[in-house]
Amino acid sequence: MRRSLAVIHALGMMLVMFSAAYILPILGSLIYQDGTTVIFLTAMAMTFVAGGSMWYLTRGEKRQLTIRHGFLLVVMMWTAMPAFATLPLLDRLSFTDAYFETMSALTTSGGTVLVGLDNLPPAINLWRHELQWLGGLGVIVLAVAVLPLLGIGGRQLFKAETPGPMKDSSLAPRITETARNLWLVYLTATVILHTDVESGGYVVAGCDLSRIFSDELRWIFHARCQHRTF
Repeated sequence: MRRSLAVIHALGMMLVMFSAAYILPILGSLIYQDGTTVIFLTAMAMTFVAGGSMWYLTRGEKRQLTIRHGFLLVVMMWTAMPAFATLPLLDRLSFTDAYFETMSALTTSGGTVLVGLDNLPPAINLWRHELQWLGGLGVIVLAVAVLPLLGIGGRQLFKAETPGPMKDSSLAPRITETARNLWLVYLTATVILHTDVESGGYVVAGCDLSRIFSDELRWIFHARCQHRTF
């Protein structure tokens, strides 16, 4: 039971950290004046308060997680984070559709239920792509890199998230060091290959892509869009 409270404690801290992800779309909203600033500020506050409350109420439950509780934390993180990420989308989508949209982003699936992408506020599109970018390497790896700094063991979380067997000596002597190295490589690749990954795999516009791509590529996207209507 007490280890379960430690899972809630770690989840609360991760939600507090996740609330910082709203800073980017808030800045985008202020720059583009697209009217979504209050929406993102509200979502950020709700995520921070929920996570902070979970963390504060279980602040005495810091402890190393077992593999079983590592699995539990992975499931809870992949359930809770997309749920809180839906908050800015709920004025346009039902919760079910918004949850599909955010889960698709964080799992880097790239699917979307939104229509009229050309007319979406820039900050909403930025939020979608940021979620996809965060999911590119995995919020779990980010958690493993940061949680030990907060006195919460992250090794079992890494084991729970990593498919297949994992030797103690794999990748790096310390799991936290490995996670940080992976994120450093990911950040570097993002900067170098910005033109390729700037959308994070999501489409950034509707099916009329003539203003973006050359004549030789338009028929490919036209055929793909036609196929998606069936």
